[in-house]
Amino acid sequence: MAHAHALINPAMLRWARGRVGLDANEAALAAGVKPEQFQLWEKGDAQPTFRQAQHVASALHAPFGYLFLPEAPAEEPTLPDLRTVGGAPVGRPSVNLMETVQHAMQRQAWFAEYLQEQGAESLPFVGRFNTNSSVVRIAQDIRDVLDMDVEQGQRNWETYYRELIEASERAGVLVMRSGIVGNNTHRKLDVGEFRGFAISHSLAPVIFINSSDAPSARLFTLLHELAHIWIGSSGISNVVPGSTHREEVVCNGVAGEFLAPSIVFGELWATATQDLAVRIAELAQRFHVSRFVIIRRALDMGLIDHATYSTFYRAELDAFRAKEGGGGSFYRNAGAKNSARFARAVIAEAFSGRLLLRDAGKLLGVQPSKIRDFAEQLGA
Repeated sequence: MAHAHALINPAMLRWARGRVGLDANEAALAAGVKPEQFQLWEKGDAQPTFRQAQHVASALHAPFGYLFLPEAPAEEPTLPDLRTVGGAPVGRPSVNLMETVQHAMQRQAWFAEYLQEQGAESLPFVGRFNTNSSVVRIAQDIRDVLDMDVEQGQRNWETYYRELIEASERAGVLVMRSGIVGNNTHRKLDVGEFRGFAISHSLAPVIFINSSDAPSARLFTLLHELAHIWIGSSGISNVVPGSTHREEVVCNGVAGEFLAPSIVFGELWATATQDLAVRIAELAQRFHVSRFVIIRRALDMGLIDHATYSTFYRAELDAFRAKEGGGGSFYRNAGAKNSARFARAVIAEAFSGRLLLRDAGKLLGVQPSKIRDFAEQLGA
């Protein structure tokens, strides 16, 4: 029996390929077909079978129906794009980034509706300040809401990072962390493209941290994105020094001020050991943050130059990539990816019978049959 052919639009096939940045040969390889065959489809000289067309759509991360449209849909970023390089806006977001934002927004929409049904009040700190507010006041207010003192050496920075995430979630912020799109380990998120994003919302604010970044840099991103929530600003950030976006300047300032207050930092920097590496290590120990936060703070306060900072950050990122291994427990990663607060709410609704296990599995990115195991790992 002959297989029915899919009457796809060749222009849409070219669009789908361009959208993920592949040439025709790479796209053919991803879809498991010969390059000559793929090129015939793109020219409209032949049509794939429905099965082949579905493979192609899946390989190019495009909805199957898109291949039949008369023209490409407008795909604008769903969040303000605050990323810059050298002060200039960057290119359009990748498909991986846009899908990650969409996943986060879908989870946020579910959680906001859940909270409304529970009669939850708006969170008073969301948008409490604006871009003209003092960064010192914003940083102090975040400390007050999270009930975290200025770090004086009580913890190591990994513990500090974990405790800040837990405090943020207790306050009502959903903190999502991942280095891949969904559960697809072949679709890594590019830290060169973005380090995080914030989606401000009066009931269910979300921050997302790109786990492909060096762990030592994620602490700064966490505070940068929290600052976005406090000024009621949503956006995709690459948290670069010297950004020209007003929101980014303020959020970088708040992150630095929270982690290493300028008055204390300036005094200690002036009296610390002259050798730069030793000085950074001493101050990292004093503030109990990573060495990355110290060098970033020194750059933002004009105490070192950009080249010194860049060399240090690249070395941190390279060291992390060199030792990046098995990726840890699936359940632990699923907890981080979803936000523990969100995951507990979904699990509670599923166990009470108000939410189908199938729908809970979709929201969590976990097989329905594994939800009970996941709940035990989370302690839900």
